[in-house]
Amino acid sequence: QVQLGESGGGLVQAGGSLRLSCAASGRTFGYAAVGWFRQAPGKERAFVAAISWTGSSTYYTDSVKGRFTIYRDNAKNTVYLQMGSLSPEDTDVYYCAAKRGYGDASYYQSSRSYDYWGQGTQVTVSS
Repeated sequence: QVQLGESGGGLVQAGGSLRLSCAASGRTFGYAAVGWFRQAPGKERAFVAAISWTGSSTYYTDSVKGRFTIYRDNAKNTVYLQMGSLSPEDTDVYYCAAKRGYGDASYYQSSRSYDYWGQGTQVTVSS
C-alpha cells in the first residue's frame, strides 16, 4: 500500500510560480510511474503530466508544455510539479497518483491507469 500526500498549493498571481510536491509513505514508489491531474468541481480529472519510475521519461498535456516541469527524487520518495507562467485557467485542485510500472510516461495519461491517489491540493491563480 502506498499513501500519497500533496503539498505546495496556494494562491498566486497570474504569471507566478508554484511547486507542488507529492510525497509517498508506506511502500516506496521507486518502481512506480507518477502522474499529476487536475479537477474542477463537477468535471472529470484531467491529465497534466506524468513521469516514469526512473525519471528518464516525462509527458505533458499540451497546455502546460514549456510552463510545467515534472521531476522526482526517489531517495526522498517525492515527485514534484514545478508550475510557471501561471494563469487563472490553471486554477483547480491538483492530485498526484501512482502506478507501479516500468513503461514510458506517455502510457500513463489516463486516470484509470493509477492505483493510488493523494487527497489533492488547491491551486488558485488570481488575475
